[in-house]
Amino acid sequence: MVHPGFSSYAPSAAATTLLDVATTRASSPAREAWWRVGAALFVTVLTAVAAQISIPLPFTPVPLTFQPMIVLLSGAALGPRLGMTSQVFYLALGIAGLPVFAASPVLAPGAARLLGPTGGYLMSYPFAAFVSGWLAERGCARRYVTVVAAMAAGLAVVFAGGVSWLALVVQPSHGLRSALAAGFFPFILPDLLKLLAAAWVLPGLWWLAASRTS
Repeated sequence: MVHPGFSSYAPSAAATTLLDVATTRASSPAREAWWRVGAALFVTVLTAVAAQISIPLPFTPVPLTFQPMIVLLSGAALGPRLGMTSQVFYLALGIAGLPVFAASPVLAPGAARLLGPTGGYLMSYPFAAFVSGWLAERGCARRYVTVVAAMAAGLAVVFAGGVSWLALVVQPSHGLRSALAAGFFPFILPDLLKLLAAAWVLPGLWWLAASRTS
């Protein structure tokens, strides 16, 4: 599957991410650097906003949120280093006590949130962004099928981190089966559906950015 109108675009070898394309015509290196910093900070804010849209589930301490999709899109759009940086910024804001994490009826904002049930997911975000960005940097962000593959790889990192944390730290006596029941099975289908929808965004943005810079 190829985004409408996109198949005719042949990006330059230097343009490896969407952000590269968007900053192709920056008037100076300094201006390009500011664009990159601004893009990373913008994604940090988007991640914090997405965290506020959370749905608590009665059978698990892990809420359903839109954060993973922002994390994966950030890597795919910005590349591995800036995508990872945007999520490190996000965690730093949360650790500093700002209310950027999803609401919790038990844990207060701050570093202690990383020790709770969602700590593994949160700490996996920089690595998930890096993985999706690394694949995007190698051409996976330009077509729908490969965007899905890149984001799915990043989502696997999120689930690996979250479920491992539940199994080894939060509920070590309950075992892996319990961790999967609490942190994987309720979320895999909704997250895959969100991923399939979110993946439509990137090829279209590539085509739009390319048409404006051509």
